[in-house]
Amino acid sequence: MNKKFLVLAGLLAVSLSACDKNAATVNSKANDKQSSSQKIVKAPAKVGSYRPEFSLPDQEGVIHKLSEWDGKVLVINFWATWCPPCRKETPAFVKLQEKYGKQGLQFIGVAIDEKDNVENFADTYGVNYPMLLGDLEAINVSKSYGNRFGALPYTVIVDRKGKISYIQPGELLETTAEEKIKALL
Repeated sequence: MNKKFLVLAGLLAVSLSACDKNAATVNSKANDKQSSSQKIVKAPAKVGSYRPEFSLPDQEGVIHKLSEWDGKVLVINFWATWCPPCRKETPAFVKLQEKYGKQGLQFIGVAIDEKDNVENFADTYGVNYPMLLGDLEAINVSKSYGNRFGALPYTVIVDRKGKISYIQPGELLETTAEEKIKALL
């Protein structure tokens, strides 16, 4: 419960900083501190821009770079187990990953949550795609993808060349997701 409070406090802080006229300066300083293996993004990504690189651990603690999935259509979903719309959209994501995975589709869940909660969630929903963990770091990654207000869920669809083709703050409906994905496969 304490960790949920910290995550919620972090989301609130992200939302408030987005309203601050000095947010660009804060973002610039935060980006300067990223490791040299990460692409520095001076402004939040948007549709038509190249996706920012990031690295986060999976449930086993193995660090994954987003570039591992270069050449695939990516659906990057920022979510949390305590988020009702996140839980609602997950079965559709599992279904779409199964349906289009062999054609080059890769869903990637970026959980803003605790490891045990994510593992239980993945088992319950039969998640068939990678789940990366990030807590507050994942919030910053989400922000680099244009999520100024810390919305959850927040989904970004990236084409095979690495360009962002669609952004959905809030729940992504299965019909919309499938339409956007099929256009890129």
